[in-house]
Amino acid sequence: MLRAVAVPTPLIHSRALSEAIGGPVYLKCENLQRTGSFKIRGAYVRIARLSEAERAGGVVAASAGNHAQGVALAASMLGCKATVFMPAGAPLPKVAATRAYGAEVRFPGPTVDECLVAAEEHAAETGAVFIHPFDHPDVVAGQGTIGLEILEQLPDVATVVGAVGGGGLMSGVASALRAARKAEGGPQVKVVGAQAKRAAAFPASLAAGRPTTVTVQPTMADGISVGRPGDLTYDLVAELVDAVVTVTEESLSQALLFCLERAKQVVEPAGAAGVAALMEHSYAFRTPVVALLSGGNIDPLLLSKVLRHGLADAGRYLVVRCRLKDRPGALVTLLSELAELGVNVLDVMHERVLARLHVGEVEVLMHLETQGTGHSEDAIARLRAEGYDITVS
Repeated sequence: MLRAVAVPTPLIHSRALSEAIGGPVYLKCENLQRTGSFKIRGAYVRIARLSEAERAGGVVAASAGNHAQGVALAASMLGCKATVFMPAGAPLPKVAATRAYGAEVRFPGPTVDECLVAAEEHAAETGAVFIHPFDHPDVVAGQGTIGLEILEQLPDVATVVGAVGGGGLMSGVASALRAARKAEGGPQVKVVGAQAKRAAAFPASLAAGRPTTVTVQPTMADGISVGRPGDLTYDLVAELVDAVVTVTEESLSQALLFCLERAKQVVEPAGAAGVAALMEHSYAFRTPVVALLSGGNIDPLLLSKVLRHGLADAGRYLVVRCRLKDRPGALVTLLSELAELGVNVLDVMHERVLARLHVGEVEVLMHLETQGTGHSEDAIARLRAEGYDITVS
């Protein structure tokens, strides 16, 4: 069903991750999938399995981005009208893409929860079929085709690690891998899910033994920011997924930076969660490992912020305040010192009128680029030794 729809995405070897893990690591590039994420797989299978009468009544979905685009494209390919409720303030590229795929986009409020309520009300009023982003057997089956592709591309795969939000992706992948390996009589593949620590519903749910709602904190990984697992996906994850680990915002930003610099892949924060798990955890990942890059739909403005966050966490980007005597040449001398230390000055703001400054003092706010944590620490220590009053933000 999907062979003419979904692109068989490449599996690329990562030398840097392989060295860090101590065995072969590969990246499954679903960021290169149609619509920029794996979501087209599940959305297409779900809509394709509707009856003609159901498709004639249209479909409706609620999403902040990737599911919206998957439903919009799948519906247009199957000749079905799609209405998508998106939160007000959703990234403009995602809104534009959803409309370009043929869906009508509506904005009922600022949160995904409000969009879900509006979508269900629309379904009840119009008879349109609600396409759940993860908690449906057809959606899970569609996402599971990634697992079958991995087995074709890397028959001896031992571990697959990828992002978990509501659980549709990893429950589908785990189901497909378990069934395929059982049929061929081979060793089972270990499956590990990675959730953003600020939106980690699965660890709490697995500990409680049932789907549990947690309070979601703001996270850059908005694509997996889900407060409660699905009923179906909870059961599948509890049965088939070997572990669900959490990753910090710092790990997510460093993983995204790694994907861009070392793998040459543009990935959204949620899409880099599997890589973040490999970088952050000493979990016993049996090799060969496949990390899923589940999506690449990132707003350019967010990308610039996340990259800066990742550079700062890696010690390669600093925001520094320095007090100087307000006299000619003081700033030039400071900048010369930085140049001699091999520090690149990205931005400078010169402040004279601040309540905390004494008369005859100025404060310089600088954005600096360094070669890493050791270089940063050495440069700051050298400046302080020269008598500069330095504060690192």
